Amino acid sequence: MASYRTHAEIGAPPAIVFAQLATAEGLAGWLGHAARIDPVPGGRFQVDIGAVTMAGEVLALEPPHRLVLSWGLVGSPDFPPGASRLSFRLRATAGGTRVDLVHTGLPDARGGSHVEGWRHFVPRLVRAATGLPVETEFWMPGGGRAGA
Repeated sequence: MASYRTHAEIGAPPAIVFAQLATAEGLAGWLGHAARIDPVPGGRFQVDIGAVTMAGEVLALEPPHRLVLSWGLVGSPDFPPGASRLSFRLRATAGGTRVDLVHTGLPDARGGSHVEGWRHFVPRLVRAATGLPVETEFWMPGGGRAGA
């Protein structure tokens, strides 16, 4: 199993950043073109990213400091919804918020594409949380992009 860790410094308070992670509108603004999330422990989560749909459930929710989701690919036999764990931890800083992202339980065959994906999407989160425009094209495995 593979895992990935990264962090971002965002010039916005934790409550603003948390809204980008825990609301359908927020998620759709940086991660996909459509999203649904029931922001309660056990609530369902789904985001459409280009031609793929990721889904799972809310495992932990501590606004505005922590969100943990299960995560997997709808229709995938080797990486079904809920197969991995995605954790966001937010901490207030002098300049705004530090977000630590940890994605664990990724099948080895999917680890590389998720690393590529998070390297593409985390800067989009930074832009969205600070009110900057986010492009409307989406990442695809191998570095390709698809229009919205």
